[in-house]
Amino acid sequence: MGTVLVTGGAGYVGSVLVPKLLHAGYRVKVLDLFIYGDDVLSSVKSHPLLEEIKGDIRNQILLAEVLQNCDIVIHLACISNDPSFELDPALGKSINYDSFVPLVNISIKSGVRRFIFASSSSVYGVKENANVTEDLPLEPLTDYSKYKALCEEILLSNQSSNFVPIIVRPATVCGYSPRLRLDLTVNILTNHAVNRGQITVFGGSQKRPNIHISDLTNLYVTLLGLPSELVCGKIWNVGYQNYRVSQIAEIVKNVVGKKNVDIMTTPTEDLRSYHISSALIEKDLGFKPQYSIESAVQGLVQAFRENKIQDPFDNLNYHNVKMMNAIRLS
Repeated sequence: MGTVLVTGGAGYVGSVLVPKLLHAGYRVKVLDLFIYGDDVLSSVKSHPLLEEIKGDIRNQILLAEVLQNCDIVIHLACISNDPSFELDPALGKSINYDSFVPLVNISIKSGVRRFIFASSSSVYGVKENANVTEDLPLEPLTDYSKYKALCEEILLSNQSSNFVPIIVRPATVCGYSPRLRLDLTVNILTNHAVNRGQITVFGGSQKRPNIHISDLTNLYVTLLGLPSELVCGKIWNVGYQNYRVSQIAEIVKNVVGKKNVDIMTTPTEDLRSYHISSALIEKDLGFKPQYSIESAVQGLVQAFRENKIQDPFDNLNYHNVKMMNAIRLS
């Protein structure tokens, strides 16, 4: 089955993806700083095909060691989202962009045959088009999305018969994970509905594309097994429901089932609206998401009821900006 290096494998997406890769029979190496805890992969801790490496993606000596005998890279590691990036732009650039060229070069020298890059649907900026498709020009509005777009260019420029790059542009991810994030739209609203009985919607008319974490991680596993000629150099949007924030709030309220959950709407000057089309990946691969926003909310509600989520408003492990402020990574 081969050996997969998952950078950022102890993150929000990685901690759901890694057990699936192991279950599929892959040998998995995880390279991560584990700043959100050493226990996020506890369900597979003793798995004989798992190797956890605590380290920095910017350490090129370490990269050369870790990439030995790796066939595939799934690159998830980054300072994730605009607010976290803007806390320290120099740090964000060093991790999200400066480290990328060495990672790609060392991967090629080490014999890596397939490289999947987790980009972002934010690379498009704000479009008026009814369907934002992969052929539209990229107009990133922030450094976070600008460096995602630049990394895409770097990766594609290294395409060869021996090195297969694949770029995935996910929508906003939602749903429960062992390394949970409660700073994403669906997850935020669910937390507030369950634990405070009130949802505050800023504006509400803005569209936010979403993808369930189970669908996204299933896709990554699928991409590893497809023929190179089908995936080489491809770029795909990966989203499901392009709903307005006000619609998401109503879904959350209905799923939580609390009659006393109030939705409060307050004005905002930030009316940026994002929406993407995922028709191409369905056409090319037959990929159709199976899990809705309702499913994500149901999973989160169940996790709250089972006390899997402790101190949801103040626990730094659930909030990227709070954690980055606390640890002052350099």
